[in-house]
Amino acid sequence: MSEAAGDRTFKLTIGGERVAGDSTYDIVNPATEEVVGRAPEASVEQAEAAIEAAGDAFETWSRTKPEERAELLNKAADLLDAATDELVPLVQAETGATLRVTKTIQVPQAAARIRRYAKGAMEPTIDPIEPVVMPATALAPGGLISAVANRAPVGVVTCITSYNFPMVNMSGKIGPALAMGNPVVVKPAPQDPLGVIRMVEIMNEAGFPPGVINVVTGSEVAPSEAVVAHPRTDMVSFTGSTGVGQRIGAVAGAQNKRLLLELGGKGACIVREDADLKAAIGGISSVWGFHSGQICTAPTRVIVHRSIMDHLIGGLTKAAGHMAVGDPKEKTTVVGPLISALQRERVEGLVATGLTEGAEVVVGGQRGDMERGFFYEPTLITGTPEMTPVREEFFGPVVVVVPFEDDDEAVAIANDSDYGLYSYVFSADTAKAWSMAKRLRSGNVGINTLQRNHEAPFGGFKQSGVGRDGGSYGLHAYSELQSIVWTS
Repeated sequence: MSEAAGDRTFKLTIGGERVAGDSTYDIVNPATEEVVGRAPEASVEQAEAAIEAAGDAFETWSRTKPEERAELLNKAADLLDAATDELVPLVQAETGATLRVTKTIQVPQAAARIRRYAKGAMEPTIDPIEPVVMPATALAPGGLISAVANRAPVGVVTCITSYNFPMVNMSGKIGPALAMGNPVVVKPAPQDPLGVIRMVEIMNEAGFPPGVINVVTGSEVAPSEAVVAHPRTDMVSFTGSTGVGQRIGAVAGAQNKRLLLELGGKGACIVREDADLKAAIGGISSVWGFHSGQICTAPTRVIVHRSIMDHLIGGLTKAAGHMAVGDPKEKTTVVGPLISALQRERVEGLVATGLTEGAEVVVGGQRGDMERGFFYEPTLITGTPEMTPVREEFFGPVVVVVPFEDDDEAVAIANDSDYGLYSYVFSADTAKAWSMAKRLRSGNVGINTLQRNHEAPFGGFKQSGVGRDGGSYGLHAYSELQSIVWTS
């Protein structure tokens, strides 16, 4: 950042113009509690103006040639890569992510996703359908009838994201939406919107027509509801909590808007008695402290065969000793702060509730010894399936362990949840793991790995969401199927 910390005021982008907000509010560094910068507080009128600008841009942008969309997206990705030195310290400061996470994921993956959808803009949008012979009816003469399924742009897309990976999550929405010919209104999480504001400004430097990419920010509810409820909003793509997603669904449902919702998770990780414990412990540990546990795919419910439970707990306890909590700028730090004091209080409250219900804290359960910042130690809890910490999402560095006796019980415990986003099975018997994976009520299942395939469809069952994105499935999510029929 070229200006002193906290001295910089950011602006909205509406119809290609940078506009001051109705007011501003402070963005706080979660590690130091110092002000990073001042974000614009958009008014309802400004939020509506952004939707209007996108609506006005739709007709032209939706008819732009795929080659032109691809060229602009590629140029935008190049510009984002060139701005790495500016974006890394900004995003690191506002998210509290470790420097390693910021340099490898928070910033570069945003450009990578935009570049992926530059390629996606060139994917076919027409699926041929086999002609059929139709008899004559009172409606029309008979004959050989041909058809195609055409993927058409949805319209104006409102993109709202969570605070954990602000640029990455947003680029995964902006990229496929633009590639399919939809203009967007971007609404980042109120806790850390600065990197997204700059991302939109940088992308617009690539030459997108005015109104194609807009950004409004703020901490108030009314402008957020305005960009969802506006009649010219055709689709809402949201990543965040289940509660907020339900509210968006209620508002959008009144107008039958298209929804793509990636919501909360309480990932089940089944560890069978024949599992490679080293691999299971390593996998769980790698996500346990990753970005302070603020990741929806984390295996936070470890469901382990009773015969190996003590060994697994011992391994996780040992792993916790290597998760250094501290300044996210230090190379040795593994676990940085949570995003806010409010989020830390939520995590503390869930742990405290677990204790009253009979859960046991094996490791952690404290804030640690940092003088400032919203830190919380990696925490390991044991309990039973009905306890609150086993059922509720922490979104913090907390793992709960419960035992099972046989595979049927393991699946039953895993499925006894309001959520179903990402689950895991560790077993040496991959045939059994495959069978169990198909029984899990979860949108994604990893077998002996916590790695993802970003071309696979991503989304959740039950309260974990509606719809799928990822790879070409993301292009499908931001399009409407149109049947075009004619006589041969």
